Amino acid sequence: MARVRLFAGAADILGASELRLDAVTAGELRAALTADHGISAERVIARCSLLVDGVRAVDDGHPVREDSLVDVLPPFAGG
Repeated sequence: MARVRLFAGAADILGASELRLDAVTAGELRAALTADHGISAERVIARCSLLVDGVRAVDDGHPVREDSLVDVLPPFAGG
């Protein structure tokens, strides 16, 4: 199972800062994260970036391995 670290709003809405999930793609991982948490979770997770083993997942087909570390990061703004 991939180790998934959640931050900010994603951690708040899912009620955890870390989860273990089975997924083979970034799209499957997003679906697993939101499956039991409704439209609010879908909106939050849709805005987040996924870093899979330190590499940004640019599309839903990005591979996720069983031993992957996935960071679910909120949008950033800065100056």
